[in-house]
Amino acid sequence: MAAGAPRLDCRAVLHPLAQIGWPVLDRVRFGETFAVSPHGLFIAIGFVVGAWVLGRIAPRWGVAHDDVQGVVFWSLIGAIVGARLFYVIGHVSDFDSVLGTFKMWEGGISLLGGIAGAVIVNVPRVRREGYRFFQVADPVAPALALGIAIGRIGDLIIADHLGRPTGWLLAWTYRGGTIAPPFSCQEGFCQASLHEGHLETISREGARLLDEAGQVVAEGVGVHQTALYDLMSATALFLLLYVVLMRSPRREGILTLTFGLWYGVSRLVEDSLRIDKRIYGLTGSQWTALTVATVCAAMLVWFALHPDPEAPSGGGPAHPNEESSDWRTASDTATAEVAW
Repeated sequence: MAAGAPRLDCRAVLHPLAQIGWPVLDRVRFGETFAVSPHGLFIAIGFVVGAWVLGRIAPRWGVAHDDVQGVVFWSLIGAIVGARLFYVIGHVSDFDSVLGTFKMWEGGISLLGGIAGAVIVNVPRVRREGYRFFQVADPVAPALALGIAIGRIGDLIIADHLGRPTGWLLAWTYRGGTIAPPFSCQEGFCQASLHEGHLETISREGARLLDEAGQVVAEGVGVHQTALYDLMSATALFLLLYVVLMRSPRREGILTLTFGLWYGVSRLVEDSLRIDKRIYGLTGSQWTALTVATVCAAMLVWFALHPDPEAPSGGGPAHPNEESSDWRTASDTATAEVAW
């Protein structure tokens, strides 16, 4: 660059491209006393739709409709407990008292913990009912992927799971409103105290990440919106499982292991874009995702090296005798359970 030439501001160039942004809506208010969080609302919608899909496809693996209802009910219980428990374990230093660990309404749940809780509570049940683990887990996989994608819509509405400042094409830009905790906002300026003394600020002018000494370590026109990345990943995973892999019967375990490998790798990448408590370089969610992805990859390789024509299989096209009323029972049960 010639001496005296004006310096090119990269943020000025990228800003017209980074137009993914919207006003944050932390609550949907009805009058002055009642309000609903979009976060919780879309988690509930995702759960109900996932239960609907599960009830529709589970018979292709030989799972009875009554047993599907049991899986749905206990998944709800296990997910609630697991989601909070795993978050508390990973952020135990953030709580001042034991009572505080029970205040879920103040925020703080783990999606991976919720999945783990649902699995743990259902494994002994499905075994007692005479089912194989993968016989039940395989139809759950596409239903869970779709449920995750829908649930992430609520995260986008409240601007949850924001990552580091960035200037790339999918940078999320602030357009007003109160961003979800740990951010606090006042007069269009939001900030959050993050792990190891980092401070992240977000406004309409852009985003900055400061270290403990107040030095700028990253800045951009917006931030990584990891919930958006997760929505895109979960949607693609659902299409792979439901549209591609279910075109014909598959060996039991293929859908479950594909879900674990894909989603585990996805979370490893997404969580690397956030500022969170780390243990030996990885967050608690990343360690969980790495473990699941590694185990699933190893089992898929083992399946490929040891084909077994006699192994149980499931999935494929819908059976001609499947009645639409058969699978509605699962979604009706899910709706009642969410209301409960």
